[in-house]
Amino acid sequence: MPITQELLNQTDALAREAGAAIMEIYGRDFTVEHKEDSSPLTEADAAAHHIIVNGLAELPLQAPVLSEEDTTCFAGADAEGRYWLVDPLDGTKEFIKRNGEFTVNIALIEHGKPVLGVVYAPALGVGYMAAEGLGAFRYKGDEAPVAIGVAEHKSDQPWRVVGSRSHAGGELPALLEKLGEHELVAMGSSLKLCLVAEGKADVYPRLGPTSLWDTGAAQCVVEQAGGRVLQLNGEPLSYANTKEVLNPYFLVLGKNNLNWPGMFG
Repeated sequence: MPITQELLNQTDALAREAGAAIMEIYGRDFTVEHKEDSSPLTEADAAAHHIIVNGLAELPLQAPVLSEEDTTCFAGADAEGRYWLVDPLDGTKEFIKRNGEFTVNIALIEHGKPVLGVVYAPALGVGYMAAEGLGAFRYKGDEAPVAIGVAEHKSDQPWRVVGSRSHAGGELPALLEKLGEHELVAMGSSLKLCLVAEGKADVYPRLGPTSLWDTGAAQCVVEQAGGRVLQLNGEPLSYANTKEVLNPYFLVLGKNNLNWPGMFG
């Protein structure tokens, strides 16, 4: 089944619905639990998960669902190599801090590659949506989505680098020293990748742990906006091996000619 604008719109509507449920909880007192890996969990994570999973079951494109909040029911991609990859609430730490930098993420993976992606930041009212053959778009509130594209870094300009607000990573300072003149912007959740996608940053080096569901949707946005999401060896970040949910370190890049793998040699 081909990916259509209608399917992209339906997926975006589902992310917005989950976002509305998140914001209802965001506006009142809520409890915080912790998973086995010590990462935080709130009732908003669970509420968004159920809305998305139930909604995906009603879409015309049917595929298995791998969600951060339910990894046990996922048996692998379907015969077409497809599955839905979901992070119902990315940036739970930002949610708890109430700084607004959290997102709903829904991606469609095909043969290890994200071919449709929706990222919605409900507290900011900002969304990103992309699909192969359709392009990448950004919207705010009820405005019509506008096409976005990555920026080209000019050699006489400082590098605009995005860093994680809650997970800095110990190797980042060494990379920044090699880059030279730069401006560092801290941001939470998958919004970091989206800043590169819309041309507001040149590079996002992720030199710390992430999981498949943290990056799939935003990677699609970046790639359809003309950017790249690469492992440190220069290969694209892949979603083919769902038995290993942790991503390797990676780089999110706009347009530039720097030999990035050589920076880690």
